[in-house]
Amino acid sequence: MANKQYRQNGLAPADATDEIRALARDDFATLHQAEHFIERLCERDLIMADARHVLKHGFVHDQPKEATQPNLWKYKIEGKSPNSGNRQIGVVVIPDFQGRSYKLVTIYWVDER
Repeated sequence: MANKQYRQNGLAPADATDEIRALARDDFATLHQAEHFIERLCERDLIMADARHVLKHGFVHDQPKEATQPNLWKYKIEGKSPNSGNRQIGVVVIPDFQGRSYKLVTIYWVDER
């Protein structure tokens, strides 16, 4: 993350997109799933591969929101997955770039927001 512009209020959307994609592709990164995420995944008849696809290929469009844990930020990353019937999926993720881990908070249909 050396070349990325890390601001006091999180990464800019383009930089966050790059960093989240890299973290999702890191085989050694630790993945945590909130219970809410698991519930929404089942409720929407999606699978973990859908979320991973969006994390690896999606885009962050909005500014981050502060997470409850100090110095961490929540990002919404959106994209289509192979199992979503050509619908856009959004995933709220809290990445810890230095700690090489990320937490999936929720998953949603973008067109139902």
